[in-house]
Amino acid sequence: MSASTFRMHRAIPSAAATESATTEPTGSRAPLYQSLTTTVPKEFVHRASVAEVMLTDWRPVAEDRFAVDAQWPRGHSFFATVDDCHDPLIAAETIRQAGILLAHAEYGVPLGHHFLVSDLSVAVRPEHVRVDWTPASLELDVRCVDVKRRGANVSGFRIEVSIYRDGALAATGGGALTCMNPRVYERLRAAHVPTGERPEVIALTAPEAPQTVGRMSPTDVVLSPIGEPDRWQLRVDTRHPVLFDHQVDHVPGMVLLEASRQAAAATLGHASLPLSVSSEFLRYVELNAPCVVEARRLTDVNQDGGETVLVTAYQGEAAVFRCTVTMATPTD
Repeated sequence: MSASTFRMHRAIPSAAATESATTEPTGSRAPLYQSLTTTVPKEFVHRASVAEVMLTDWRPVAEDRFAVDAQWPRGHSFFATVDDCHDPLIAAETIRQAGILLAHAEYGVPLGHHFLVSDLSVAVRPEHVRVDWTPASLELDVRCVDVKRRGANVSGFRIEVSIYRDGALAATGGGALTCMNPRVYERLRAAHVPTGERPEVIALTAPEAPQTVGRMSPTDVVLSPIGEPDRWQLRVDTRHPVLFDHQVDHVPGMVLLEASRQAAAATLGHASLPLSVSSEFLRYVELNAPCVVEARRLTDVNQDGGETVLVTAYQGEAAVFRCTVTMATPTD
């Protein structure tokens, strides 16, 4: 499906037919509106809840380059305001959704295919991501590079994204994804999740104190203390309506990004605005085994004046995820 087949004139019989207050609509002349806003189909961004869809439209502007419209709410049940700014992880989620949308809608990857994201990054400009009196209306300039094909089918690409708000650059980021058809994915995951069976999930562990990781509610905490400094067990709560929007057979990437942000906050002793997040997904993180999250403060001075923490996650002896988080230095 292309962008042009998604857009349509919407007939709304109950609305006024024309700009003239004296003109009455007839039964066969429902008015046509060409620019009503809605979200893109939730299936195009692999979300079960329409409320978690950030994208509203898209259109090609050149070969392998697209404009994607998005909106961030003033308040979100999970992506909470940080230092009067929109949560940078909502920007990361928006970038993730843009890549999946374009894979399906512009590159013909069938619905039902799986995506492996190998890396994801975002950096924000605080002055342009402040929460205002209305939701943030955004335009993403998305370039798809290193497009890989197997025959006529696209098997993956990298996206480079600039996010604009009211014409000002608000954030940048990108990532790489690989597309897999269901048969290939089932073979890849067969040793961990037999076909047709629900994945086993490790017992839910007690949360770290919310105030130490920059959270208000224990239900949003994804780290559990293990009695060691700067080390935690990943807390996997598959009932969480945002982090586990739908059933999956591994820990979602957004859980790992949130774990990195929380680990950075605990290590630095403050939960300031993350200026940048850069992550590598090295292996699938399994739901049925403990995952240990380690944080280490880096001494290099960041060009933005922030403080940087390196977060690494392990399952068994293997590193499964790595992320650097740079947080703004507190002003107080």
